[in-house]
Amino acid sequence: MDFMTDRDVQTYVDDGYVVLDGLLTSQECDELRQRMTEIVDQMDVPEHCRTTFSTYHDEQLKTQGNADYFITSGDKIRFFFEKGVFDDKAEFIVPKQRSLNKVGHAVELYLSLYIYGIAKKLGLANPVILQSMYIFKQPGIGGEVTPHQDATFLYTEPLGRVMGMWIALEDATVNNGCLWFIPGSHNSCISRRMVRTPKGTYPLTDFIGKEQAYDEEKFIAAPVKKGGVVLIHGQVVHRSAENNSEDSRHVYTFHIMESQDTCWSPDNWLQPTEELPFPLLYTK
Repeated sequence: MDFMTDRDVQTYVDDGYVVLDGLLTSQECDELRQRMTEIVDQMDVPEHCRTTFSTYHDEQLKTQGNADYFITSGDKIRFFFEKGVFDDKAEFIVPKQRSLNKVGHAVELYLSLYIYGIAKKLGLANPVILQSMYIFKQPGIGGEVTPHQDATFLYTEPLGRVMGMWIALEDATVNNGCLWFIPGSHNSCISRRMVRTPKGTYPLTDFIGKEQAYDEEKFIAAPVKKGGVVLIHGQVVHRSAENNSEDSRHVYTFHIMESQDTCWSPDNWLQPTEELPFPLLYTK
């Protein structure tokens, strides 16, 4: 289906991201949110698996990096929480629906036919789905996502084979934590990688290199209307601020990789399994 124009393609090529309106209808967005509400209502996470999610370097190593619950989540639906939602006994001190940072990393909710059209328009020959997530950005407590490049975590050889699709299920605004980008930064290489450490060692993941310091003035906000999608090149630098507003910012997002002539790094934290190899985007 023809959803993406030639001008949109050129914007993606030049800037490393593009915002497209109207991928989903308002009703489709509401249905996805309701499905996630049902999943969360049935959530049963053991106390020792109640992991907070952070994008700060040291906290990533301390929480996700030490958590088997995180590193084995690639083919499962698992729950990751905001800071400050548990007491010292790991009991909830906020309602479950308001406690979550995200659910990942195999959250198969919906793929619009437009998604296939976008991939075709960009010339992808054999794309596969690497991971999928539902991100909540809770009102008042939704945490900051620090500047990063997705290829830090989803590394390929050659680079430039990974793209994120970030679907707004509610309006994403400057007030509730929309994405911010440095246009053109996808033309630079990555400065750090998250890798698995050898078996039997801790933490379970570590970083090679360090994230660069970025000029805040170079970031440009990318607000999105409900139902819109942001296409994100794997090397473009992006971030989002804390959500200090009274409005949530629910998003369904996933990453795809052009698998033709591409090597997925065996050092990446995310690895396909026998139960769930990376599924093909094109099923026909």
